[in-house]
Amino acid sequence: MSVFFTDTDCELWWTDVEDLGINIIKMPYTIDGEEHFYDMGKETDFDKFYSRIKQGAMPITSALNPQDYIDYFEPVFQKGEDVFYVHFSDNLSGTFKHMQVAINELKEKYPERKVITFNTKSICVGAGMSVYYAAKMHKEGKSDEEILKFLESFAPKVATYFVVDSLAHLRRGGRISALSATMGSLLNIKPILRVSADGKIEKYSTGKGMRKALHSMVELMKEKFEPGYPVYILDAVNKESADYVEEEIKQNFANVEIKRLPIGPVIGTHCGPGTVGIIFYAKER
Repeated sequence: MSVFFTDTDCELWWTDVEDLGINIIKMPYTIDGEEHFYDMGKETDFDKFYSRIKQGAMPITSALNPQDYIDYFEPVFQKGEDVFYVHFSDNLSGTFKHMQVAINELKEKYPERKVITFNTKSICVGAGMSVYYAAKMHKEGKSDEEILKFLESFAPKVATYFVVDSLAHLRRGGRISALSATMGSLLNIKPILRVSADGKIEKYSTGKGMRKALHSMVELMKEKFEPGYPVYILDAVNKESADYVEEEIKQNFANVEIKRLPIGPVIGTHCGPGTVGIIFYAKER
């Protein structure tokens, strides 16, 4: 028998987490010198967080250390159960090296127990969609093998695209050069970014201004969309732009289920306020 885990970087909403009984590994972020852990939106003041960034605050994220993972996993092993952890892309954080150190240590102490991990090669609800359906199967009593088989076919087809309002946060995170950020800002260039098949963030295309970039993002969705699952629209306190994307999607896709979510502070640290994203099941990423 296994216990199901994911992490805050999957950005599932707190009601889904509680309904499905998911154990959350909390990834930290620090702003104004104080460390916080995202509560999946239960009591998060999103407006306050993004307002502080607009005012000049510089939040940071950090990796967990091996002891943190031991603290999450060892109580499960002590009860004679295994761990099933569906996580965000290991290409986007060094935290998984620390996790492996912890797992190796725990294996020596509990050789009969297992840590089953699945790398979604995505982030935010791009990982969260896989987590949601896997956790639902887990709650229904499906075997670990059945869940892994589902994830292996489902996760590679979850597409994540987003448009950032400011290039400064990407520059600070090393995603683009200082020159590219400066020129892009001067020309009002808004990059359309995606999570690649190998779990990295890369530029897909650009648009001149936010509306054109958002329109282009919906156009590429028209090429890739495969029905059967909800479409998620996410924004970092940019309701007006997210509303525009929702109307564009409704005009182009009949009877599609749309879910709206805010971008949490851990992801928001790297993309910044104003970001708008869409996440959907696709023919290919």
